[in-house]
Amino acid sequence: MTRKQAFNPDVALARAVEHFWKTRAKQHASQGHAFGSKDVGMRGAVTGGKHADGFVTMIAELVKHAGLAETNIRHVGRKGRTLPGYFRPAKDWDLVVTSGGALVAVVEVKSQVGSFGNNYNNRIEEAVGNATDFWKAYAKGLYAPSPQPWLGYLFMLEDAPGSRTEKREVHLDPFPMDPTFQRMSYAQRYEETCLRLVRERMYDAACFFLSSSADGVRGKFVEPNAELSFRHFAASLSARAAAVAKLQHKA
Repeated sequence: MTRKQAFNPDVALARAVEHFWKTRAKQHASQGHAFGSKDVGMRGAVTGGKHADGFVTMIAELVKHAGLAETNIRHVGRKGRTLPGYFRPAKDWDLVVTSGGALVAVVEVKSQVGSFGNNYNNRIEEAVGNATDFWKAYAKGLYAPSPQPWLGYLFMLEDAPGSRTEKREVHLDPFPMDPTFQRMSYAQRYEETCLRLVRERMYDAACFFLSSSADGVRGKFVEPNAELSFRHFAASLSARAAAVAKLQHKA
């Protein structure tokens, strides 16, 4: 009997990052070839989708390594990822883990390449709104008889001058902006927001990292905050999945 190889978070994330950028480049090239011209900017890659599937599959592998059966893990291309909401009828999540009819864990995966100023607020509103709706649905018993599930958020931002450049100071009237956000780059804003999402207990864990199109094809990424590292995220989710798997084996 061969021993199951351990899940290495750093290696797994590097592979997922490489998949993201290579898939994105292929989609951009193929769409331009199909229509005889490139879409404006990187729209061809964005509309193609699938480039973030590597991150979702990576998280599914993590859960499986923790001891839960693959049939309990709903991710890319599988049904069962739609959960009821409270402020809306339902939402499709990127990964849903169940066990014996109970909801174990849910993960949302997001990325942003370019258009930093246009999309920043949208991404934050999504993250806050999704968590708010999820926990309200849980509180109202829509996931019963589940014990409290685990909620995670993984976000990759393009490492580029536009995401790294410090912003000018903003003066609002009559109410001043939170000074913490003054002069922050978009990368720093995302990092701060992810920290607040976890510390306010909206998510059990959040993972935030940056990767450039040039280095990403070689699996390179940067994690600016250890508290938001994938290793930390993976340890938290793996512990929950392993605990549930242990209960399954005892039943």
